[in-house]
Amino acid sequence: MMTPTLRKHLSAPGLLKSVRQYFNKIADHRQSGSIEIPLPDALMSGLAIFSMKYPSLLKFDEQRHEPVIRSNLQHLYGVDQTPCDTQLREIADPVRPESLYPAYNALFGQLQKGKVLEQYRFLNGHYLVSMDGTGHFTSSNISCPECCIKEHRNGDVSYYHQLLAAVIVHPDRSTVFPFAPEAIVKGDGQTKNDCERNAAKRLLARIRKTHPKLPLIVVQDGLFGTGPHINLLKSLDIRFIIVVKEGDHQVLFDTIQNKYENDEMQECSYYDEDEEATFVLRFALDVPLNKSHPDLLVNYLEQTKVVDGEEQILFAWITDLKLDETNCHDVMRGGRARWKVENETFNTLKTQGYRLEHNYGHGQQHLATIFALLMMLAFFIDQIQESSCQLFRQARRRFRSRTSLWDRMRSLFVSYFIDDWMLFWQSIIRGHKAAKLYPDDPDLPHPV
Repeated sequence: MMTPTLRKHLSAPGLLKSVRQYFNKIADHRQSGSIEIPLPDALMSGLAIFSMKYPSLLKFDEQRHEPVIRSNLQHLYGVDQTPCDTQLREIADPVRPESLYPAYNALFGQLQKGKVLEQYRFLNGHYLVSMDGTGHFTSSNISCPECCIKEHRNGDVSYYHQLLAAVIVHPDRSTVFPFAPEAIVKGDGQTKNDCERNAAKRLLARIRKTHPKLPLIVVQDGLFGTGPHINLLKSLDIRFIIVVKEGDHQVLFDTIQNKYENDEMQECSYYDEDEEATFVLRFALDVPLNKSHPDLLVNYLEQTKVVDGEEQILFAWITDLKLDETNCHDVMRGGRARWKVENETFNTLKTQGYRLEHNYGHGQQHLATIFALLMMLAFFIDQIQESSCQLFRQARRRFRSRTSLWDRMRSLFVSYFIDDWMLFWQSIIRGHKAAKLYPDDPDLPHPV
């Protein structure tokens, strides 16, 4: 069997090189005479921490002076000077989040050049983009000017940060590819909390500006089933599949009920062998969205499950995609792929070793957001490798869970001098020679 090789641009060394090139372009906020640790080294150190899934900055700080760690940071991440935990926080805190966006764009470009993104086309060549928000910091006593504030009924106050994520998904694929997320924080001079809807306006406009010709279908929850949001999507030439619920769209559902009564709903059914159940899809075209926007017409699709002869509505969506019996099943699958931003993104980041909700550092400017962006960047690199790097996939298959792989990676990273990523992956896949442990002291006898 031929030994797999690392793809030049779609494996760890190529991806990290691309990120480093854009980190090098970020203007350093410090005065030139006061720079001890270069900004790119600090950011790459942060990326290495999240790439190796260190549980805390303190744990990394305890090990960073070890010759093995310093060598591996240099050979694997290109870091010549490593900051301590305090230095890393001080250096990263004033960095503007938008300065990290080009690194995401660079990785996205590699997916396009490597034809990986082509595998994610769905519904007439479009890409599904699942969007949702999640929290990554909350505290009752730590805060910064960018914190959103929640006042509880008992008088207590909570401070929090959130992110709005947008990831390219495919119903048949477990890996996802994130765009740079949008921070949900208070801006300069703002007194009101930011929210998902405002963040979505910024994020969608940014995605369209960066990728003006990319055919997109955004998949969102019921929060975004509003006239202003749908008009925004239309202005950006982005198609949509959005969840709707009767409590939020009474006029829409009243119209659908009338169509039921007049036998105007179209339908098709299918049998799912995995669930051993029959499902029915019903749809209607050109339905008014709501009372406030009677001229804004959308198409309606619902999925019901037949159990013991009774039907139960599972999901309902509105879309601007023209529905018929040939595509309603795929539109349904696209709508249900919305959960991949929860399951394959947030759940992975919170429970599979990345520790999104752990407070690595809060700062007084942008630190919480910068760390979240670096963590998501490490996740992006892992997702690309899981989809495109044979060596990474072989290493992944050796373990039941991602966390077991991360544990092995970190164990080797702190214990062995590693010259390059090829040797790193091969040692995980095939095993490595054992070495006897003995103190580094010339006065002690060397073990036989």
